[in-house]
Amino acid sequence: MLITRHAEAVAVLSDTRYVPPPVRQDAPAGTLSWLRAQVSRFSTGEVHAERRRLVTERLATLDPAALRQAATAATLERGGDWPDVPTAVLGAALGITDEKRLVGAVAAAAAGYLSGEAGPEADAAVADLVELLSGEGDPIPRITILLQAHAATAGLIANALTHAEPGDDIDGLLRETLRHDPPLKASRRLDRQTGDEVTIDLVAANRDPAVFAEPERFDLTRGPAPHLTFGSGVRPCPASAHALALAAGVLEAVLRPEDAR
Repeated sequence: MLITRHAEAVAVLSDTRYVPPPVRQDAPAGTLSWLRAQVSRFSTGEVHAERRRLVTERLATLDPAALRQAATAATLERGGDWPDVPTAVLGAALGITDEKRLVGAVAAAAAGYLSGEAGPEADAAVADLVELLSGEGDPIPRITILLQAHAATAGLIANALTHAEPGDDIDGLLRETLRHDPPLKASRRLDRQTGDEVTIDLVAANRDPAVFAEPERFDLTRGPAPHLTFGSGVRPCPASAHALALAAGVLEAVLRPEDAR
């Protein structure tokens, strides 16, 4: 079933009857399939709640304002070459000093993280991340944060840049990009009662005329809007403030480098 209306999407996202499609549970340790079975995103019930708690606790140690400043500084230092910045800054905040190794491993592992399309390169990257982050307790919450932020934050920045105009308000630009042009276009759930798969079209739901005036118009003055890009209900994104901070820091350096110095 495909859902395109905002109210119906909110209803599904708020109902514990709908859960993420199951993932493989018997994969060898250190592989991408194994990792997907360990994280909160693809788990349910009490297991999901506990895994989400661990991620949330780790996120609470990260100051979004500091991430924003660090992202701006790193982007300026690289002359505007920003694609690795969000992962590098987030990794540094999580205590990882080997930036090159981290960025390469995160990019390789993130490629199949959502889809489950594994391969030797992704499996090797997951094993490398486990080794790299194993010095300070359970590495899974930090790997979860890094992988879930990687493509989504980069996609948000790239999409925002396609709409950016000189002098744009950065925060307004990001808010409207999240609504109008989300980096993740759809979200899937499984109906535990019927076994049917439900796909939420986030682009359509975020442009539902019953909720958003002139939904096809990209409007920086729209203000905060109830978009579903960061989820809703049972599983809202726990790192929305951190993702926005990283994206805003990069955009400040790219769009207004003189002001950001």
